[in-house]
Formats: sequence, structure tokens, C-alpha cells
Amino acid sequence: MAADGGNPLVERMRPFTSTIFAEMTALAQSTGAVNLGQGFPDADGPASLLRAAIGAIESGVNQYPPGRGVPALREAIAVHQKEWYGLDVDPDTEVLVTTGATEAIATTVLALCEPGDEVVVLEPYYDSYAASIALAGAVRRSVPLAAPEFRLDRERLAAAFGPRTRMVLLNSPHNPTGRVLDADELAAVAALARQHDAVVVTDDVYEHLVFDGGRHVPMASLPQMAERTITISSAGKTFSVTGWKIGWLHGPAALVDAVVAVKQFVTFVSGAPFQPAVAAELGAPAEDFAARAADLERRRDLLAGGLADAGFGVLLPQAGYFVVADAGPLGYPDSLDLCRRLPELAGVVGVPVQAFCDDPEPVASLMRFAFCKRDEVLHEAVTRLRALRT
Repeated sequence: MAADGGNPLVERMRPFTSTIFAEMTALAQSTGAVNLGQGFPDADGPASLLRAAIGAIESGVNQYPPGRGVPALREAIAVHQKEWYGLDVDPDTEVLVTTGATEAIATTVLALCEPGDEVVVLEPYYDSYAASIALAGAVRRSVPLAAPEFRLDRERLAAAFGPRTRMVLLNSPHNPTGRVLDADELAAVAALARQHDAVVVTDDVYEHLVFDGGRHVPMASLPQMAERTITISSAGKTFSVTGWKIGWLHGPAALVDAVVAVKQFVTFVSGAPFQPAVAAELGAPAEDFAARAADLERRRDLLAGGLADAGFGVLLPQAGYFVVADAGPLGYPDSLDLCRRLPELAGVVGVPVQAFCDDPEPVASLMRFAFCKRDEVLHEAVTRLRALRT
């Protein structure tokens, strides 16, 4: 109990006692609304992946795996990075398997940031970034991405760096906007990181879900950046198994060692029978990855077209799971208010983009809708949303 009988939670974590995802999911459950708020698929991942996990369980892969991850998965991650991006990664010293990308982010921030260190993030930012920075006692420095293009403003980016900058926490492809940073934007981040001797931590979980012929470029592949970059990804988004919570990171051995020192006292190890299954699937033909991205792109277009028909302004994403839509043209300037009323008005749940921002005003009317759902779910949501125009 707190000494004064009040809230026992440490002050730095009090802004994070609940998330907008929990609120909106509870609203969907209580009203029967179509839930396009939380970003998880409603279909299983590849059958080969599921069979491999079942086989691992039945063959006795159910006890603690090695702390850094099973060798087969670490090797598969290193091979994947070489084949897709030309990166040379040592699976024994430069790879760590984590309990999802969320743990990878949190333990990296905890391992590398002292209280008072500054972390540069793009805004809107995924909510776990702010919480991880607060856990470490570090300071968040946000760089807004301005709608509708969500491009990175170089002057604002440079202004966020200073003598206390320790880390850049970069997310591209970006959640919630779906932006893929271009070569000039990545180069600007890299130059500032080198100038200020900052570590770059990249959240690349949507790396294989890029649309319209686009391509993911890892920060670590830029000149002189491999030695100061930790690259994070996850099986959850790539293979539609978000509940497995198998993520990973790679980077210079000294940085990875630091994260291992923290991770061992957080989750210790991660999902033993899932790791060999993910290892096998990472080696699947490139055509399999492309087919999953193409199917998701088709569903993006289905939902985006329906939102436009319903009267929303639509900001078409280049990657990821989400469409950002502007409710302003429908006469709703406050997306948080609309999201709380939308189950009653139209029987659908979305998430307000302002929940991902320090300054909600520039994105006040923007909402995020997930399209990683079955076609029939998206059709039903679109049909219901059209009620907003009547």
C-alpha cells in the first residue's frame, strides 16, 4: 500500500494503467460491434507453421529453451537477414529471441537507457513505446508525422536531438499510419544518430507486409549503421500468430549482451515449441511472403473503399494492418468521442489516432481501423459504417 493510502503505482507509470485497445475491445464485447480496433488477424497462420508447433509439443519440446533462443531459430533469423537484406549477423552472439516484439522493445530500452536519457520517437507512436521509456525513467522526444502524408519533417527531427539523446526508437513500416519511410528520411535519421552517437532501435514487425510493390529497407543496411542499430521483428505479424509472442532482435554483440542481461530477469526465456516452428517458416520461399502481403493488400483496398463510400477521408497505408480514416468530412471532429459512440451509431469499433499522440489536436478527427480480418467481417463493417451517412 502507498504510505498515504493512495495509489501504490509509481508515478511515472500512472498514465499507463489502461490502454485504448482494452477500452475499445471491451466496448466491442459489450455491444456486439465489429471489432476493427485491435490489430490481430481472425484467421490462423500457415498450416505448415501450425503443424510444426504441434509436432514440437508432441515430441517433447516443452521445457526451458536456451536463454538466447533455440539455435535453429537464431540461425534462421541470421539467414533471413542475409537473404532478404544482405546483412551479416552472427546467430550465436548477435541474435536474441524474445517474448514478442513488445518485450524486445521494453528490455532494450531498459538495458540501454539511464534515467534522464532522451529517446526520440515518431508521433503517432505505438503506446508501448511511451510506457517502456517511462519504465526506464527516460524522457520521450516526439517528432510529429503530419497528416495526410505523414512525412518526416527534417527540421523537427533535428530539433528532437540534443546532448542527452541516447536512442532513436524507429517504426517503419509505421503503426498506426502505415507509412514506409523513404531513403531520404532513413538517411536523415541515420545521420543524426551518428552525429549524436545514438543507438537506433527499429521496430520492423511489418517488414513483410508492404504493399503496392514497395520494399522494406532496414536501418542496419545503411552505411555505418549496423554497428549502432538493434533490429526488432516478430513472427506474430508476419505469420498471423500474434498470440504466440515470438519476437527477436539482432545487433552488435555488446548491445545484444546488454539486452540479454535484462531479458533474463523479465521472461527468462520464450515459447519453446513455437521457436522451431518459426525457424522453419522463416525459410519459406519468397513467394509465400509475397502472397500473404498481396492478400492483405486486397483486404486493405476492400476496407479503404468501403470507408470512402461511407464518407470518411481515407489515408491509404503503404504497409501494415491498418487504414487511417478521417471522420471530419462526416461532421465528427473528435475521433475519441466518435469511437466511444460508434458501436451505438454503426455497430463498429475503431481506435482514435489521438491515443497515440502527445498532442492530439493535429489528428483529432483521425481513426484507425484494422483490415487484417476475414472478408465477411470487413464487408459487414463497411455495411454498418454506411449508416453514418444516413
